[in-house]
Order: sequence, then C-alpha cells, then structure tokens
Amino acid sequence: MTGRPGGRPLVPAYLSTGGVARPSRPQLERLSVLTGSGEPPPADLTAAQLSLLEALEGGSLTVVEAAALLRLPVSAVRVLTAGLVDRHLVLARAPIPTAERFDPDLLKRVADGLRTLKH
Repeated sequence: MTGRPGGRPLVPAYLSTGGVARPSRPQLERLSVLTGSGEPPPADLTAAQLSLLEALEGGSLTVVEAAALLRLPVSAVRVLTAGLVDRHLVLARAPIPTAERFDPDLLKRVADGLRTLKH
C-alpha cells in the first residue's frame, strides 16, 4: 500500500480486510509463523491478500513481521491470514515456545570439562 507523505496509509486498515473485524481463526497469535502453501493465488484475492502472499514467497514470517512489511495493524493481518488459511493458501503454526532455562550447574560442569580437554 502506498502511503501519504506523513506516513499514514491512503486506505484505512479495516478496508484491507473487507470490513471484517475478527479473524475466523482466533488461535492466530502475534508470533504465529506463516508460510505460503505454494498454491497459485485465485483471481478474487484483494490487494492486501496478494501483498501478504508475495511477502511469504521468500520464506516464513510471523504475523508481526508481516504486519510491519505490509504497514498494517496486526489485527488486520490476523484477519487477512485467517482468510488465506481458510482457503489453503497460507499455512500457520503456533509460535515456537521459549526454551527452558539451562541448569547453571550443568553449564559449569560442561565448561570445566572443555577446559580439561583443552589442556
């Protein structure tokens, strides 16, 4: 979407979703990972949906990253993504969980073992 010199988009975000306010898939989170399915896009997609598919051609993005690239609110990208997932054009998976904290004692023993190997 092209913007005004002041940085605001010419089209309000709710128009990019076709007036839909809530995604059909509420489990989509800000950090859900999106990947294009590789299916050819149908002719009836909106410009925002096509832009999202183009952004996913290079690999996977999170919802937040896609929103930044498209210069749309995260809520609008969640609606767009849900529509594309429903049409099997985008695959979405849950965010990668954060790793558990390592045991400091284990790290110390590994470091000590590496030091003994070095000598």
